[in-house]
Amino acid sequence: MEVRKMMEPLVSSLDAKKRTMGIKTNPSELSFQHRALSRPPCFFNFFFFHLLHRRSFPCKLLRPLVSLIGERAEMTRQNVVVADSKSGINVAITMTVSNSSLFTKAVQKTRETQGGCINIPPKKVGGGARINAWVDSMRASSPTRVKSAASLSDQNSWMLRHPSALNMFEQIIEASKGKQIVMFLDYDGTLSPIVDDPDRAFMSDAMRAAVRQLARYFPTAIVSGRCRDKVYNFVRLAELYYAGSHGMDIKGPAKGSKYKKETKAVLFQPASEFLPMIDEVYKALLEKTKSIPGASVEHNKFCLSVHYRCVDEKKWSILAQQVRSVLQQYPKLRLTQGRKVLEIRPTIKWDKGKALEFLLESLGFGNCTDVFPVYIGDDRTDEDAFKILRDRGQGFGILVSKIPKDTSASYSLQEPLEVMYFLQRLVEWKRLSMRQYRV
Repeated sequence: MEVRKMMEPLVSSLDAKKRTMGIKTNPSELSFQHRALSRPPCFFNFFFFHLLHRRSFPCKLLRPLVSLIGERAEMTRQNVVVADSKSGINVAITMTVSNSSLFTKAVQKTRETQGGCINIPPKKVGGGARINAWVDSMRASSPTRVKSAASLSDQNSWMLRHPSALNMFEQIIEASKGKQIVMFLDYDGTLSPIVDDPDRAFMSDAMRAAVRQLARYFPTAIVSGRCRDKVYNFVRLAELYYAGSHGMDIKGPAKGSKYKKETKAVLFQPASEFLPMIDEVYKALLEKTKSIPGASVEHNKFCLSVHYRCVDEKKWSILAQQVRSVLQQYPKLRLTQGRKVLEIRPTIKWDKGKALEFLLESLGFGNCTDVFPVYIGDDRTDEDAFKILRDRGQGFGILVSKIPKDTSASYSLQEPLEVMYFLQRLVEWKRLSMRQYRV
């Protein structure tokens, strides 16, 4: 009854608003709305989705809708992105919404268009539905598709919430005063550009020099989905910490760290028992995907990556079917998605966020209030680390992206070149502050 009381004036007010704007309400829609009011609360998930996506409901009525619901519900802060089905433009609005499940379906659908982890339907759902969900998520993760759907207003709104870390550098430094900055860096798309061939994702000499200088002044770790040894061969800096396989393979400097009292090297591999299974699945995926031009399977020791950046989009469904046919035999493995890549990893509760916490603990900053972690990454898997920092209320995350994305990061940088500029400014600030301290 409470939901019905909230929706009755909402429907009436929306109808009145549409009349003042010269928009006619279809008889079938009116009948639907009145039938909806007699339904139980769970029905309103579908009713709200219906209002937003029927052709007779223009996107310009979204603000009155938000305002009306805001007046009639218990509020919490939440970002909502609504897609205009006619224009294909995503309208980003920061608003207050109810804790109820009223918006769940609509928000979930629009977020799917922004890419991210694959939402695998329950096993009771048919295989065809599962494959379609995978392919839809693969298609949505295409940067060109997201970019074409982003309007100038979307970009401006997003930049207000996630301003450039370069433009906000002074504020960032002010927040870190009196605290130990600890740096965490993703590799692909952060220190190196995204390339078609994963084996050629080389970082520039200038970037390597910037990271080397960074490690002279701050504890620094590379956190990647790649195999740890492979990332090390790309970076070639022995003084860093390396967390490969999404944090499931962590190793510190061989000679120990100057930031630690203990000289014993750090080595942590929480998924060692899955190594035989990962090897077995790797061989099966190689066999299954060899007939799909452009597909490649990368062995990252504790996880696997199926790259489809060079696969014809018409073949994505076939690729998804082949991957599923292998994974359905291994319930202890899960599938997530990155940028044009399907990630297969153990179901253990470990990710880049857990790796960040482990490294802070290893450095002796686990329970410190005077530590300031900074994590820079570009991928959906980096969101686990961004969320950890947000929940801890310490430091911040920086998302590397040229397009608006749903993120828990506080700041943004557009590309690896801007990441290098940020690292260089951080080093220069530290040098200057140390010089002034000596004087």
